[in-house]
Amino acid sequence: MNTLNQQYEEKVRPCIDLIDSLRSLGVEKDLALPAIAVIGDQSSGKSSVLEALSGVALPRGSGIVTRCPLELKMKRKKEGEEWYGKISYQDFEEEIDDPADVEKKIRQAQDEIAGLGVGISDELISLEIASPDVPDLTLIDLPGITRVAVKGQDANIGDRIKSMIQKFIRRQETISLVVVPCNVDIATTEALKMAQEVDPEGERTLGILTKPDLVDRGTEENVVEIVNNEVIHLKKGYMIVKCRGQKEITEEVSLTEAIEKEKTFFSDHVFFHSLYNDGHATIPKLAEKLTLELVHHIEKSLPRLEEQIEEKLAETQAQLERYGNGPPSDTAERIYYLLDKVTAFTHDAINLTTGEELKCGDRLNVFSMLRKEFGKWNNHLLLSGEKFNKKIEKEVEEYEATYRGRELPGFINYKTFETMVKDQIKQLEEPAVKKLKDVGDAVRKVFIQLAQSSFIGFPNLVKIAKAKIEAIKQEKESAAESMLRTQFKMELIVYSQDRTYSSSLSECKREEEEVVPVPFEDEEDEEDEEDEEDEEYRENNKEHQQRSLVYSTDNHATLQELMLHLKSYYKIASQRLADQIPLVIRYQMLQESAVALEREMLLMIQDKENFELYLREDCDIGTQRAALQSRLKRLMKARTYLVEF
Repeated sequence: MNTLNQQYEEKVRPCIDLIDSLRSLGVEKDLALPAIAVIGDQSSGKSSVLEALSGVALPRGSGIVTRCPLELKMKRKKEGEEWYGKISYQDFEEEIDDPADVEKKIRQAQDEIAGLGVGISDELISLEIASPDVPDLTLIDLPGITRVAVKGQDANIGDRIKSMIQKFIRRQETISLVVVPCNVDIATTEALKMAQEVDPEGERTLGILTKPDLVDRGTEENVVEIVNNEVIHLKKGYMIVKCRGQKEITEEVSLTEAIEKEKTFFSDHVFFHSLYNDGHATIPKLAEKLTLELVHHIEKSLPRLEEQIEEKLAETQAQLERYGNGPPSDTAERIYYLLDKVTAFTHDAINLTTGEELKCGDRLNVFSMLRKEFGKWNNHLLLSGEKFNKKIEKEVEEYEATYRGRELPGFINYKTFETMVKDQIKQLEEPAVKKLKDVGDAVRKVFIQLAQSSFIGFPNLVKIAKAKIEAIKQEKESAAESMLRTQFKMELIVYSQDRTYSSSLSECKREEEEVVPVPFEDEEDEEDEEDEEDEEYRENNKEHQQRSLVYSTDNHATLQELMLHLKSYYKIASQRLADQIPLVIRYQMLQESAVALEREMLLMIQDKENFELYLREDCDIGTQRAALQSRLKRLMKARTYLVEF
């Protein structure tokens, strides 16, 4: 152990001290720190390995002995200083004066957490030991893997233990010590399989073989091959140890004597002496290797640890900003506090309608939703126009027969034109009102999201803001619907500026007269395809001429002209509606709603009778804020430690 202690002092103590300092701050509540977890099948010798490393007796026996994760924090003290121990779990903490009491205290803790009997729990028991005879090292002993539940255990005990183990070993910051007895087939051990699942390259896994004195005669060479990394390869390799057996414990063989016996066993063994000579055997060599591996792992983990601390700091600061500092105790200051919160909310509501940045921190953007909904409205108008055009061609003769007055052929029947326009406009009114209600619902949800973000932790403020948002939504939606229906009444007055209408009519006539020729695919094939192109051109013109003929015979020369007028006017009217309907909706449901919300919220804070009700926080908000402030404090200290390292 003297060699080990010397290496701690000279080479690795700074790294261990850094992690120890971070651990003492409680940073493990926020992120994982480099550690070593000991896993193995039931009764594989895990606790015996920890016992040999720590110098204190831990619970042992048949069945499930380790019923809760045990975090063993070892801290080396200066020579001559007294042994010190402390156990803590849940809200309990107790100092231990005598090393002989450790096992009893751990059993009591397990009974308290997991209940009497054979139950398990994933709540951590922390055991701190300080002594001149231990290294600075943190190890975690986990329950042994079992496959069959015994009397008093849940049927799913095996799955629960595996889930608990995975929670620890899946962390990249954890080195897995897989403990396997020499007298079992290593390839069949569940512990090694679990380690390989989360660490397939074996970069964080170290194999430990125990109970070498129980190996069957003739299989010693197989054990040597395993330790030499020739069977199942692990980058960290394997170690072999011989801990105290039950007979030695009964005979009260001390841990110091056990280490000497272990050394003699390996150095004198016919097969295992080579493992001893290569530094792969005995507890002291294991402790030395673990130390070096842990330090290397710490150094490798530090950059990521720094990133995690910065991420957690930013996250914690953002959460604290949302929670705020809480309402002050002074009455006058509380008034200003409420005024500031409500004003910030109403300013954000106004900014939401203008696309400005919000103070609440949430990325709410109502305009992306509006563009999508108004785009759908425009598409509806275009589709309606296409259907109208097809309907015109089919029904214009029927309208002419029904509505034509005393005009001579060749005169446009304005009554027919007006009737068809009005019928088409009427069909757009209800879809426009539905679009208003859809947008109104969406805007209401955004305003409520803003209220929840602005008044986080103040349920009464959120509640009253929601009520006002709903009332304003109903009021503005009613006003907007009235405006929309008035707009459609006005659209039934068929009107357009002469120049605008003439331009639209000319454009429609050009579209009707155009015949698009089919382009040639290849200049070399012009002559071969000329007949085919001429034929297609004639067919296109023939179809156009036939359609024109329909409207120019039987004294119906006006019909084609009427159809062009209808299409021209619908193009103008639909463009007006494409712009006007969104303007009405945006004005009432967004702009006017935000202004009304600002007015209502500012009036609300003048209600002195409910003043204290508005400032009443959630029952646990103070606890959450205190926890965040505590986390911020320890993370900032942790960052300082890392910067100074």
